[in-house]
Amino acid sequence: MNCRLILNGRLFLTGSMKIRPNLFANMCSDVKAASSLDSESVLSRPLPLMTSRELYRVPKHQQAKQAWLETLSIINDKKLGIVDLHPDIFATFPRIDVLWWNTHWQSRYKKVNYEFVRNRAELPGGGRKPWPQKGTGRARHGSIRSPLWIGGGKTFGPRGPRGYFFMLGKKMRVLGLRTALSCKFAQDNLHIVNDLCLPTDEPGYLEELIESRGWGLSVLFVNEKDVLEDQYFADAISEYKQYSVMPVYGLNVHSILKHETLVLTLGALDKIESQILSDMHSPEYLEKRFTKASSW
Repeated sequence: MNCRLILNGRLFLTGSMKIRPNLFANMCSDVKAASSLDSESVLSRPLPLMTSRELYRVPKHQQAKQAWLETLSIINDKKLGIVDLHPDIFATFPRIDVLWWNTHWQSRYKKVNYEFVRNRAELPGGGRKPWPQKGTGRARHGSIRSPLWIGGGKTFGPRGPRGYFFMLGKKMRVLGLRTALSCKFAQDNLHIVNDLCLPTDEPGYLEELIESRGWGLSVLFVNEKDVLEDQYFADAISEYKQYSVMPVYGLNVHSILKHETLVLTLGALDKIESQILSDMHSPEYLEKRFTKASSW
């Protein structure tokens, strides 16, 4: 009989041959099970998929850092290749004071104190003198709403609403992101994935994947877009409060330090490095540095 087996677009067996019925049935069942796999799966491509990236503005005295390229298509920790990371962003000296200032700034700029206490002019009553100035033997007073009296007005009380917003310098904010990313990379809590796509709609798949890879109790996923294209991933991450996802433009120091593991997509990694490097080498920064040097 003529037997022609095609798997994932490849011709495996052709020609005229005799096959026993039970052997042919087993062969057909194997082909059916194999064809159920996605032909466009990442794992069907030859590995490694990536061995390097083109980096810009790399200092001559530093070398690029490297991280594994992973995938969410399977639960097992399958490495797809190696990704080069910029040393100015992922190999910065850990400045704890810079991290503190960034978290302090983020926690204060949304705080508003609504407490309000009235002074003596805003309280009702107290217009007449409580007793004569002389002749009673008591201390002289002019109003029962004086701050000296119980129930009187407050002299320097809170006069809300009061905001605690202050603007942290751009150089300090950029250095905070570099320090936070470097700390995650040094602690082996930074992972790079090809995309945020899951192969199944099972709600427990994402949790099982994170537990099997030892990513900890809380994970922050960073995507290059603010819309999740994979519906399976969007449904899975909405079931767990300890897992969060955000676009690149929302990445901040507080969120990085709050979660135990940081997972970046390749697109998000490119945008993060591009934006931070453009801020580090902006003409505004160079002009300030030149002005400061010329004043010495």
